[in-house]
Amino acid sequence: MNRQLVWHKSFLRAFKKLTKRNAVLEEKIFTTLQLLTDNPFHPLLDTHKLHGTLLGYWACSVEYDCRIVFVIEKEKSTIENIILIDIGTHDEVY
Repeated sequence: MNRQLVWHKSFLRAFKKLTKRNAVLEEKIFTTLQLLTDNPFHPLLDTHKLHGTLLGYWACSVEYDCRIVFVIEKEKSTIENIILIDIGTHDEVY
């Protein structure tokens, strides 16, 4: 399956704010995004469905209190777009 990441403007804005002065976290995020591209349900990601107002979205963990919210859309039978919606602490994104 071909997967590609799509950075929504809300994700980009939150990413810039979160990593402004934290190069270590930025590196962890990029490692997580690579893992997400390779296998969105890898056990290290702790990927889970969201409920309530975020029904239809998924979340995965970067580290203890950093989450990425995303949605998976199939473009064709061989292409999946992983649309990155938000990133931040548990309380910020839920």
